[in-house]
Formats: sequence, structure tokens, C-alpha cells
Amino acid sequence: MKKGNFLFTSESVSNGHPDKICDQLSDRIVDAYLSVDPYAHTAVEVMATTNRLIIAGEVKSSLSPEISIEEMARELIKEIGYEQEGFDWKKLVVENHLHAQSADIDNSLNDGGAGDQGIMFGYACQETEELMPAPIFYAHRILENLNKARLETLKDVLFPDAKSQVTVLYKDGKPIGIHSVVVSSQHHPDYTQDQIREVIRPVVEKSLPSGWMCPEENFYVNPSGRFVIGGPDGDVGLTGRKIIVDTYGGAAPHGGGAFSGKDSSKVDRSAAYMARYIAKNIVKAGLAERCTLQLSYAIGVRKPLSLYVDTHGTGLVPETVITNYLERTIDFSPIGIRNQLQLNRPIYEGTATYGHFGRKPKTDGCFSWERLDLAELFRELLLK
Repeated sequence: MKKGNFLFTSESVSNGHPDKICDQLSDRIVDAYLSVDPYAHTAVEVMATTNRLIIAGEVKSSLSPEISIEEMARELIKEIGYEQEGFDWKKLVVENHLHAQSADIDNSLNDGGAGDQGIMFGYACQETEELMPAPIFYAHRILENLNKARLETLKDVLFPDAKSQVTVLYKDGKPIGIHSVVVSSQHHPDYTQDQIREVIRPVVEKSLPSGWMCPEENFYVNPSGRFVIGGPDGDVGLTGRKIIVDTYGGAAPHGGGAFSGKDSSKVDRSAAYMARYIAKNIVKAGLAERCTLQLSYAIGVRKPLSLYVDTHGTGLVPETVITNYLERTIDFSPIGIRNQLQLNRPIYEGTATYGHFGRKPKTDGCFSWERLDLAELFRELLLK
């Protein structure tokens, strides 16, 4: 973020949002293939609409998942909680149009080259303990807590589809409070807007730092007045349509490529994870308050075409020194990234909701790019 006083807003969406249903199913399919073949290549897209899921894309694998794509789809929709007239896990039609990976793409991967061209960004900052921008972090937290409350005590009141939006007040470039909060949640038709507001209020308050709750006049719940028809019955969902929600909420650049449905040979995903990993460790090491890292690739080429580091005027070490050090010591090839972060494991479905970054590394290897194991090394070598 820039210096000075300003407002900045980010949004998040729930696991029941139509686009996120598609992201989760795409990644569930990726995990299913990786669980039987760690070297499977996948590019899976999903569309969700009224009582219908359409799955398409390409796969290369020596083995097939142990359960059918249709079973995976129905299980996911049931877990999310959709048993509504317009979107019901039992009644929906599942179309599977997956096919073999293009031989031209497959050939480009034989020597460990990138699965596509593209530019990827990673970012980290000191605004939260998780080294994430505050607006997107709290937008995610609100919906994650709202989903927990829905599943535990509010199943008959709130339904799966929801969105949040958080506007943070910055002073001298640092977050100091919440200016406004918007939450829209699908709900049972018997509840009024005011009733839903009071159900959601304690969840929002719990999700924000003490004393940060916005003024009452800036707290908006279902501002359209009613949100009964939701999910894919209310709006078509597509894989990869929430790329800003998935990353930094607009606080940092985005290369344009989506994550879900792709294995690590697709640098859209793996290089973005690596860029976050390096940027986060640079900030944790104290080399800068903020860091943006960009990588670029060409299809079939192992070595990145460029590496760019920007510490936004907050660095204690010249950016050229950091860049030269990274180029000498870090393997940014797709294979190097896969090995460093152990990305050929079935770890992706958990990333498809509430952000790919700012999460705690899990014992199964999910969110390995959130580790801080390089911070001490960066501190020792770059602060000499």
C-alpha cells in the first residue's frame, strides 16, 4: 500500500458461492488424480448452473481416480450444504467432458519446461501477523467464521452462498481500523433483513481485532433487502473467476492466471505460490516492510525469463542485491518449485476457499508456500 491516509477495500466469497463451488470441484479432481499418480497433469474447468454441473478440461495420468467424477461432485455439493430446489446434490445433472491432454502441451513438459507462458506475482507485507494485506485477510475471516457458525448452529437460518467486503482505514500507510463492512448471505425466506443482520453481527465482531468494528451506519447486511435465491440457481459459477479473492484482494498485482484445476506444471499456480513464499520470507527476515516479486515464463522453457523484486521503498537491502542472490540460490524452474514446495501431492482442495495465501501450513503439505523456513537464511546472508 502507498503512504498517507486512505481507504482500501477487498472482498471475499464463501465456499457456497457459485464460482467457489467450481474452484473446489476442480481442485478435488486434481487431488483425486494426484492421490493415485503424483505426476498427473490436469487442467480442469467447471461450470455450475441450475441443477447442473459441467466439467471439462484435459488430463494426463497413468491411473484414474478411485471414485467417479460424478461421485466427487455430488459429495462436494452435499458437504457444502446444497439441498435446494434449484441446486440439489441428489438431483443435479453432472456432465463430464474431461479428455486427454494435448500432445503438444505434453511434449513441452518432457524436459521440465513450464506448462504455459505467463507472469506471476507474489506479495507480502507487515499489516497482519500472516503478512497479508488487512482488507482481504479480514474479508476472508468473516466468511470463514460465518460458515462455521452456519454449520454449527445456523443451518436453518443461513444458506451456503455469501459474500463479504471490508474497507480498511489507513493512516500514514498503516491500517488502524475498519471503515465499513458489507456481508450478503443467502437465508431462509422467513427471516427479515434486520433478523439476519443481528445473526451476522457477532460473527463479524469476532472476526475483527478488538475495537475495530465499523460504525453502525457503515455496517451493511444484505443491502438489497433479501437474498433467498442463491448459489448456482441465482448466478452461474465458473472455475477461476475469483482470482483477486484468491490472492491479495487487489493490494498487489496479478498476472491474470487462475489457480484451481491446475497441477504444478502450470506455472500460473506453482510460480505464484513460489513468488509468495519468497516474498513472505523476505518480509519476515526484516529485509523490507513490503515486497512484490514477479516471475515470467515461456511454455516449454525451464528457466524463468525474468525475476523482478520491488520492496516499495521499504527495503534495508538494495533490490538488485536481493535479485542477484535469489537468481544464484533459488531454483525457479517448474521442477525446482515442485520439489521445494512438494507440490505433486493431493493438497489443493483446501486452497480453493478463503484464499490461497495467509494460511497456516498443514501437516499434509497444504500451504507449504506459507512456511517461513528461509527467513533466517535471508537475514544472515543479506544483512551482512
